[in-house]
Amino acid sequence: MKRWFILTLIIASLAVMSVFAATPGQLLIWADSTRAPILTQLGNEFQSVYGIPVKVVEMNFGDIRTKFVTAAAAGEGPDIIVGANDWVGELAADGLLSPITFLSSDQINQFAPSSLQAFSYGGKLYGLPYGIDVLALFYNKDYVTNPPTTPDQLFTMAQQMTSGGFYGLAYPVYGNPYFSAPFIQGFGGYVFGTNPNGSLNPNDIGLANAGAVKGLDYIVSLFKAGIIPQGEDYNTAVNLFTSGKAAMMINGEWAVPQVQQAGINFGVAPIPGGEPFVGVQGFMINSKSPNQIQAIEFLSDYVNTTDTMYKIWQADPRIPARYDVAAKAEKVAPWLKGFVDALSNTTPMPNIPQMASVWNAWTNAINLAVDGKESSQAALTTAVEQIKQAIAQ
Repeated sequence: MKRWFILTLIIASLAVMSVFAATPGQLLIWADSTRAPILTQLGNEFQSVYGIPVKVVEMNFGDIRTKFVTAAAAGEGPDIIVGANDWVGELAADGLLSPITFLSSDQINQFAPSSLQAFSYGGKLYGLPYGIDVLALFYNKDYVTNPPTTPDQLFTMAQQMTSGGFYGLAYPVYGNPYFSAPFIQGFGGYVFGTNPNGSLNPNDIGLANAGAVKGLDYIVSLFKAGIIPQGEDYNTAVNLFTSGKAAMMINGEWAVPQVQQAGINFGVAPIPGGEPFVGVQGFMINSKSPNQIQAIEFLSDYVNTTDTMYKIWQADPRIPARYDVAAKAEKVAPWLKGFVDALSNTTPMPNIPQMASVWNAWTNAINLAVDGKESSQAALTTAVEQIKQAIAQ
């Protein structure tokens, strides 16, 4: 009985190890519940063609990075993780990721530049992008024939349509820096400047420059004109648009299913004069992996193809990072074109650790300005001071 108990413990320990430590000759991938099923299917297809087994472990998205840091630092962990570009700064700085060097110049040209920039750190690419999150302008075609192309046009059109409980624009910007970023950056503000080599410079913060102030002033004017109701949150904005009580809405591609389900006759266009963040999802290789060659083969020869990337889009319909995949997807999802067009003027979500010091101060600045408690200049100046202090700690 005792020997059987010990044997059971050994088997259980090996099972745990297979989940958290790569095995030579077998690829181990960590992914969340959205992507694990399609990756399991792709892994089976890859094994049937290349003879290399692929094990996909489903994990909560929020746990992947933290568990990967612990495991990879100990020389273990999966061969490949699927995650977000803003993980790259920490992971690359700690030497836990292998650079992606297998893309040819022709292949590089297939990707939206912002998707590659998002996964770059210190002049090197550390992820193979597949999907992009970006904000754009939804418009109800029953009310808007030609969407606005400038901030002034957006303001005028939205103001003219706002009356009696109907709003020209649904925009959940209150207390939400991610949603305020398009106009902050579109008017010339920025979070971090860049060094000569293109890397982000956390000592250069542009959230209180003239452009940033002008952008926040524009947002405040939307509230003062009654175009956006005071305190409008995300759910309120979506409900206004999906119930036909708002002509336009600023939101991301993730809102499309709700809009479609509501039966809204909608189109999508770039935010007029806006420069939104892009958040990019992709594949990263563990620098400690014993299967570097197989991991590269899986990503370069199998994942980085039109057909495979299209299958991933079908399972996880973010904006495709590759133009050829987007063109194929647009045939069944015409609304994608508006989001793809929006990618031409975007900023990758900063992927350096100092970004964590930005959000709270930026949020407070937006709220103070929108509530009329401080001017945009004063609120943003204080925010930048607080961000610098937080980074210095």
